[in-house]
Amino acid sequence: MSPEERRVGAALASIFALRMLGLFLILPVFAAFAPSLPGGHDLALVGLAMGAYGLTQALLQIPFGISSDHWGRKPVIVIGLLLFVVGSFIAAWAPDMHWMIVGRVVQGAGAISGAVTALAADLTREEHRTKVMAMIGSSIGLVFALSLVAAPLLYGWIGMSGLFSLTGTLALLAIAVLLWVVPTPPRPPAPVRLPLRRVLAERELLKLNLGIGFLHMIQMAMFVVLPRALIDYGGLATPEHWKVYLPAVLASFVVMVPAIIAAEKKDRMRLVFRAAVALIVVVQLGLYLFGHSLTGLALCLLLFFVAFNILEATLPSLVSRAAPPEAKGAALGVYNTTQAIGLFLGGAAGGLIARHWGGGAVFAVCACLALVWLAVTGTMRFSRRQAAA
Repeated sequence: MSPEERRVGAALASIFALRMLGLFLILPVFAAFAPSLPGGHDLALVGLAMGAYGLTQALLQIPFGISSDHWGRKPVIVIGLLLFVVGSFIAAWAPDMHWMIVGRVVQGAGAISGAVTALAADLTREEHRTKVMAMIGSSIGLVFALSLVAAPLLYGWIGMSGLFSLTGTLALLAIAVLLWVVPTPPRPPAPVRLPLRRVLAERELLKLNLGIGFLHMIQMAMFVVLPRALIDYGGLATPEHWKVYLPAVLASFVVMVPAIIAAEKKDRMRLVFRAAVALIVVVQLGLYLFGHSLTGLALCLLLFFVAFNILEATLPSLVSRAAPPEAKGAALGVYNTTQAIGLFLGGAAGGLIARHWGGGAVFAVCACLALVWLAVTGTMRFSRRQAAA
């Protein structure tokens, strides 16, 4: 990659990671904090406060993506980040659970994922796009792991109000990075209006959207059960879970690099992509059969994050290739909408399944979802990368 492409990848990865930070950072501590607010003993309100972010993300990803196609990527991303800032400070101030829900709704309204990934596609050559998407996609796994480690410590130092104020302040810094570090892509001379139904009906895009939805359903459903399994079978108290999560994520990055190189440089995208989906199946079966020891859980988590990071890197790159050039923002908006829906459905369904049939049933259902996805990948078209102009 050129120095400019590396700079673009790093800057956009930091902006993308910040959006996920707003989702992940409160997960380990919010349930403990909620009873300190009026209305915080109502579990329905607590659940709504946690899920409101993902729901508004799902509703607004497509409008933000379409807007970025017509009005430019940077203005739309700035608006989204400002909404995130406003929501963060509302949540930091919130005197009761109802205002906390309002803050989370406004935070989630900054649905910039589609616009950010479309900007990455605009500013990188096709043969290097997956590497940049790898930087962006890997930031999700890294932020998730770091949130599990940092959230309890930060909460002890600055409280929940401080956590939300911190994310709002970082979003303001991200606007500065966007405006002064990330180049502005050239605007097309005459944008073509493309009906959204054509983007929604495109078969290859449908398969990719199904994939990201399944991936995040599986991720969230897993993590409904895994923390309890680490306590029951691994003998680790909640504050010690980072000892498993963080090494697994960091080691997965090392394993992921050769796979990304093979996918892009050696045109092995079909092989690498399908192997990653197959690895998700293996992980779920492994958790079902061998997830009763710390060694088994740690190994499965390592393999999961290898597959997860590869798929997070390659899926948006494949979407940007399959989408019509004049509708990349819209296509990536649909993609990120299905990602947010997957997060919401995975958490909700995982909790219900675990409640009625136990943690093993969650892993079994996830394995079935991954098998369906693997079958779908057999019908996908993986075009060879085009030479640079």
